[in-house]
Amino acid sequence: MKIADYVALIDHASVYDVASESPLELAANLSTRLANRVLMKREDLQPVFSFKLRGAYNKLSSMSDSELATGVICSSAGNHAQGVALAAGRRGVRAVIVMPVTTPSIKIEAVKTLGGEVILHGDNYDDAYARALELAAADKLVFIHPFDDPAVIAGQGTIGRELVDQMDDDVNAVFVPIGGGGLISGIAAYLKSKRPEIKIIGVEPEDSAGMKESLAAGKPVTLKHVGIFADGVAVRRVGDETFRLCQQLVDEIITVDTDQICAGIKDIFEDTRSIVEPAGALAVAGLKEYVERTGVSGQTFVVINCGANVNFDRLRHIAERAAVGEQQEMLLAVEIPEKPGSFREFCEALGRRGITEFNYRYNDARNAHIFVGVQLRRGRAERNELIEKLTELGYPLADLSDNEMAKLHIRHMVGGSAANIANERLFRFEFPERPGALLNFLMAIGTDWNISLFHYRNHGSDHGRVLAGIQVPADESDELEAHLSELGYEHFEESDNPAYRMFLS
Repeated sequence: MKIADYVALIDHASVYDVASESPLELAANLSTRLANRVLMKREDLQPVFSFKLRGAYNKLSSMSDSELATGVICSSAGNHAQGVALAAGRRGVRAVIVMPVTTPSIKIEAVKTLGGEVILHGDNYDDAYARALELAAADKLVFIHPFDDPAVIAGQGTIGRELVDQMDDDVNAVFVPIGGGGLISGIAAYLKSKRPEIKIIGVEPEDSAGMKESLAAGKPVTLKHVGIFADGVAVRRVGDETFRLCQQLVDEIITVDTDQICAGIKDIFEDTRSIVEPAGALAVAGLKEYVERTGVSGQTFVVINCGANVNFDRLRHIAERAAVGEQQEMLLAVEIPEKPGSFREFCEALGRRGITEFNYRYNDARNAHIFVGVQLRRGRAERNELIEKLTELGYPLADLSDNEMAKLHIRHMVGGSAANIANERLFRFEFPERPGALLNFLMAIGTDWNISLFHYRNHGSDHGRVLAGIQVPADESDELEAHLSELGYEHFEESDNPAYRMFLS
């Protein structure tokens, strides 16, 4: 099919019975930070919180009642499933949805609410896809492909048609997430026909870059593994038709990592107060990577916020990783002398930088190993400066900011029981959270007693929270109690806490 044929299909696509013309909004905060004008196409505001209902509804609208008599079936990680279920409900036909078992529950429940019959199968989209094809043949159901179908592509392409009417003349590029390729194929077919000067830039996760690898190979390739963090684009093999269209129409593909995606979610939230799913932030993450790499300024870019179906319990992980992805936090493993006052000296070396996390457990009498998160104001340049400064001061260290294992696991495992620790008492402290608060706390604690355990984490609230083990000989207990009372910080002793007894003492 020629590009002109796709333009005609898009012009006549039937989507607005279920979809709305999504707004194109200025992202004021992000525009200021990037020194470029950024416009967000808000597909996260659709009735099913995703663009996917466009293609699904257009496909079903193109079919006759007799073709749909036995019902439809699809495979999906969630958003296409909701689109098919909604469209099938409007047509009054049965909809069977095969979803990977890893699909977020919010998407599963949404499909059920829309009347879809959910079958969970496999660990990823491709497993669900194979099962859906088997069921389609066995039950004589019509398979609705999520991306590799001209009618589906044309439905997604209505976003491009809307952009032509909404965009100014000075738009330089449009950034589009890529999973199987249906969204970018439809948008690119329309925009390259009407506004050929605008670059079409695709964005994929580093661990699910099927289109980028396929274009490099000159043919669709099957990935051995795909990451599931951005589950909406976790596709092992892109479509044959979408590959053909991307070969002709896409100017560039950028890949981003999990931290960059999380930072993109935060960026969108700060401008819209909406929380998109990981796939929904791909375009913003790709735009930021592009601006950093090229150094461009004063240009106008459009990003497609493609979906907002995210489980609430994933927000913990997203918030934790966003600061690192934004280059606003660095993670360090540092060796300091095991002696009273060494914590305070190290914090003084960090200056007035905010501390996001501080983990330590006594190991031996010579050196202490700490895991620390440090806030950054000037990104990578400040990160490099701090490493250089600490190295000059003689601190052996390792930068863990790009260490996936450290970010996922080690930061939560620092510590454990200490075999040779004596006279340890455990205290929980609360103090007003402000820049330099942790250093002020350590200075108030003083150096009269050795700190044998320390955990601090900035939770973004108005009070900081510290768990500290302090070695106190029995004959100095009264002196410690008096000192803690004079500190002015609310504190609670946890020495008899069963969790401490089981895991730390």
